[in-house]
Amino acid sequence: MDVDAYLDRIGADRPAAPTAAALRDLHEAHLLTVPFENLSVHLPERIVLDEDALFDKVVRRRRGGFCYELNGLFAALLRELGFAVTLLSARVFGGGRWGVPFDHLALRVDLDEPWLADVGFGRFARHPLRLSACEPQPDPEGEFLVLDAPDGDIEVRMNGEPAYRLEQRPRQLADFGPTCWWQATSPDSHFTQSVLATISTPSGRITLAGDKLIETVDGKRAEREVSEAEKVEAYGVHFGIDVNEAPALGSFPAPGLRPFPN
Repeated sequence: MDVDAYLDRIGADRPAAPTAAALRDLHEAHLLTVPFENLSVHLPERIVLDEDALFDKVVRRRRGGFCYELNGLFAALLRELGFAVTLLSARVFGGGRWGVPFDHLALRVDLDEPWLADVGFGRFARHPLRLSACEPQPDPEGEFLVLDAPDGDIEVRMNGEPAYRLEQRPRQLADFGPTCWWQATSPDSHFTQSVLATISTPSGRITLAGDKLIETVDGKRAEREVSEAEKVEAYGVHFGIDVNEAPALGSFPAPGLRPFPN
């Protein structure tokens, strides 16, 4: 991996050592520069869970992605910088129930104590969370709580509501391939039901969801509908994504064969 190119992509300096402070800086820098987006699902582009392919997409082509892509690549960067990183499967809470295993990919980073790093969940903690903490953890995005859950899992709550439940068994990036394929191709996946790009800003968040541009600044939310031309401009201005036309909501299941990511 070209570590310097990745660090330049997120506007971060190379840390002198793998420390909690360095992890915090890299984590925040990533969230402020790389959007969470699902445009590949609707273009359509093949989503390949391979570090070289992800590096090309996120660093060279200056795109974003969803959890498998963003956390999968961020894990590779952290390892190159000397961090001990474990990929973890999580079940996301939504619609009053827990999702399936491999619904989400998050990272455990072991330093003097274990930390949860997650740059691929959309709106979530701006800074890494202490996995061994019992008390609430304040963050610019809200208050987080890490709790023991049944079967040795770890439940993460945001502002009092369940976010996801982590399994503690170490995983490989390829383990997430089948669920990644389902997320990108099934009519039941929320990723096929909407076109989304969202990114943290120093004062809030900017989101382009369908025809709506939503800007939150210091807790104040403004929402407006945008035209197709305005969408193209918004992708470039707010997310650094260069497109000739705004991706349209796809028709799923997608026609033709959609192979599993390698």
